[in-house]
Parts: sequence; C-alpha cells; structure tokens
Amino acid sequence: MPKRTFSKQQLRDILWKDDKTSDIVLNKIEDTSRWDTHFRLVFRKDGKLYETSYSKGSTELQDSQRPWEYEDEIECVEVEAYEKTVTDYRPVGIPE
Repeated sequence: MPKRTFSKQQLRDILWKDDKTSDIVLNKIEDTSRWDTHFRLVFRKDGKLYETSYSKGSTELQDSQRPWEYEDEIECVEVEAYEKTVTDYRPVGIPE
C-alpha cells in the first residue's frame, strides 16, 4: 500500500484551496461525536490520488478548531477510483 507524507501546512493548503497544483476529489463527513466532526478527504496531487482523514471542532469553543491541529506530518494512503453498484429502495409508484 503506497503512502506519502505531507506536512500539516501542505494539507491545509490543499483543503483551503491555496495549493493550485492539487484538487479535492472528495471531502465528506464520515462521523460526528459530541465535540468533533470527522471528515474523509481524497485529493489529487502530482497525478495521484491520496486519502486522509481529519477532524474539526463542532463549535467555536472546541480546542481542535483547525484540521490536523496536533499533528506535524500526516501519512496519506495512495488510493484509486473504482465504480460500485449500490442497491437502494423507494416507495412503489415513485418514478425514477
């Protein structure tokens, strides 16, 4: 499983779109807790896709207001896109 290490500032620049050489593919809330919101981030850098996670305080009073607040370097896993079929359900008689 290929990995790459990024600094906290590099990832913040990607997240806040200050890094014009990368783009965000997915930034999705994965979970919430009493104090934090947890995100999954997939981004493209140097032609490759990487995944990491981060948390932000859910209110302005939390200590962890900024992503990767307590980390200096973050190891990201290289990922690839793939398609999957998902079965969902709707009431009978509702058109597609």
